[in-house]
Amino acid sequence: MEKLFERHDNYLADVPMGYVRKIASKIDWNSRLIAIKGPKGVGKSTIMLQHIKNNFAADDRHVLYCSADTSYFTTHTLAQTADMFVKIGGTHIFIDEIHKYKGWSSEIKEIYDAHKSLRIVISGSSLIRLNDGDTDLSRRMVPYLIPGLSFREFLLMEKGIAIDSISLDGLLESPNSFCTAVKGKCHPLEFFNDYLKKGYYPFYFESRNTYPIQVENVIDYIINVELTQQRGLEVGNTRKVKALLKVISNSVPYEVDIQKLSKSIGIERATVLKYLKYLEEAKLIIRLFQNLDRVGDLQKPDKILLDNTNLMHILADSSPVIGTLRECFFCNQLISAGHKVEYGGIKTGDFRIDDSRVVEVGGADKDFSQVSDETDAYVAADDIDSAIGKKIPLWAFGMLY
Repeated sequence: MEKLFERHDNYLADVPMGYVRKIASKIDWNSRLIAIKGPKGVGKSTIMLQHIKNNFAADDRHVLYCSADTSYFTTHTLAQTADMFVKIGGTHIFIDEIHKYKGWSSEIKEIYDAHKSLRIVISGSSLIRLNDGDTDLSRRMVPYLIPGLSFREFLLMEKGIAIDSISLDGLLESPNSFCTAVKGKCHPLEFFNDYLKKGYYPFYFESRNTYPIQVENVIDYIINVELTQQRGLEVGNTRKVKALLKVISNSVPYEVDIQKLSKSIGIERATVLKYLKYLEEAKLIIRLFQNLDRVGDLQKPDKILLDNTNLMHILADSSPVIGTLRECFFCNQLISAGHKVEYGGIKTGDFRIDDSRVVEVGGADKDFSQVSDETDAYVAADDIDSAIGKKIPLWAFGMLY
């Protein structure tokens, strides 16, 4: 145990405390079993370590942070470690990179059942399943999915500009007053393109010059390691999956032609649909459907976008298609804030939000002609800094979390 506590101290000494994400306050840390899920690079480890540093003394041995991918766990099991920790008075254990530990779910269930007073927090890939077929943790575990940074968070971390988040209801009800308040602190458009290129993954602030390489590494890790281990992706198809992402990154916002996608990368149609589902679970793409409530497991999506605009800038062969970039930003920020986003279809607005509102996304000249028949419709327009009625600046949708 002493070796684990030594590493625990080192981790805490290195964790940055300059900014604690608001999303951490939404986690009910008193739950007996918590899962913090998310793609590589969004700051899951930092959130856990910051919570420990803010709530426990530096030398408090009632709490332990450890990573399941260290050499310690080649000779020790999670269950043995938790048992010893509880025997010396431990009350809170945080286990990072849980998905790298074979058979983790059965041991976490064993720990949960054996130690009623122990608070357990695990973190891992967005691909981990709470029900792995052998051990169902879904009734015991409270999951939280952590997204990358919002535009609002980027402004605070990059420029020190503090803006309170606003609910979607609040934004749509009083868009002009909110935009006016934000403009009293900064000119959002001055920083918006920077966010679209490099603002989503928090590790940008650790190593700015190598950010594109690091994003490439995230993509490669998810495809080559996580998808092969967690979803059984055939190793021989990893390059084809990355090719699939590049095709999506270079596309314009149009309805999906699975047959064309299948032909372009040399994988049969059914397999392409399966891989698209995996890529969405891994937070590399967004699949959009006209009716989410009727979606089958491997149904053809009506539209596909990359998960965030930083991925578009990395994967596109040249400058990303501006229309796709705008739609990608809008969907990412709404979904990350917990909203239901559906494809609007050809004859209505681009997106339907939470079953009711319709939003058309475009440039400064975008009008309401496409949504004229809708009763609750809005335009999210790029390259404007003030709201005009229900025409709202696109950047404002980056203030929801």
